[in-house]
Amino acid sequence: MRAIFMHTFSSEFHTLQYIITKAERILLMAHSSPDADTVGAVLALKNYSLGMGKQVDVACFDPFPEFLKDVVEGIFIVPDRLELTSYDAVIACDSVERGFHKIVGKLNAGQVTVLIDHHPDINLKGDLSLIDASYSSVCELLYDFFIATKTPISKQMATCLALGILGDTGAFQHSNTTARVMEVASDLMRHGAPVARIIESVFSNKKLSTLKLWGRAFERAKINQRNGMIVTVVTHEDLVECGATSDDIAQVASILNTVPGTKFSLILSERGNGLVKGSLRSEEYKNTDVSEIAHQFGGGGHRLASGFEVQGRISETPEGWEIIPGV
Repeated sequence: MRAIFMHTFSSEFHTLQYIITKAERILLMAHSSPDADTVGAVLALKNYSLGMGKQVDVACFDPFPEFLKDVVEGIFIVPDRLELTSYDAVIACDSVERGFHKIVGKLNAGQVTVLIDHHPDINLKGDLSLIDASYSSVCELLYDFFIATKTPISKQMATCLALGILGDTGAFQHSNTTARVMEVASDLMRHGAPVARIIESVFSNKKLSTLKLWGRAFERAKINQRNGMIVTVVTHEDLVECGATSDDIAQVASILNTVPGTKFSLILSERGNGLVKGSLRSEEYKNTDVSEIAHQFGGGGHRLASGFEVQGRISETPEGWEIIPGV
């Protein structure tokens, strides 16, 4: 039995189906620094569109994540290498303001743009927007799309959707894990999604380089007793010396958030080109809205999981870690 889908986008789902049906060439856009949800979403839609006989490309400003290759296969094309105006429809999935905003100005009026997201505070506009923060992930939202349009969910599609849901719920550990999320995951398992394998590959199976990087991050962690923040940093040199990538940073904020007596976690990481990324995590019972912190630095996200990016470099001072701007 399939999980009952939420009727938030009943009309929009059929509009999206119509757009894909009428398009000959489709471009799917994953967000920069891609995670499991954006990857699962674009690959599920790619599978769906290919099944309808469409020509489909998947674009991203960053490479396909190495840590997901044990679960799903995919190739990301850098948008600059594509003739963007050649597509009938361009669909951005998850955190659409991280990358998609760079190509909007290169599209023409005849192309249909679709935004699919579960993050609040999205300022970009599309011809069709499916944005609802009550969903755990874009993959959960796309599950409803497939259910509403009576689309058969293949094992490959189920795997992609489960990947995104597991990624954004922290393998069902985050507070966005609702009873309905569990129902959806159960149905995806019935369709062949290897949930145990996904959890092992994404969350449990860590390379030595990842563990080395985590060791540095955990060793530097400091707790601010005044506000309950636990913070650490990862520098560009750390990535190089440990043989790690930015993909290996993803879980540090969530792990630090489990330290007793803290209200939220913050990890600052240098990402090259003078960019520092901040990742914030909290839990429902801690009564802390980390999106308010992210907004102060021009970022955003959910109440319990947010982030921001600023120009600068990380420096240690007697008072703690600081971002030196303008570098």
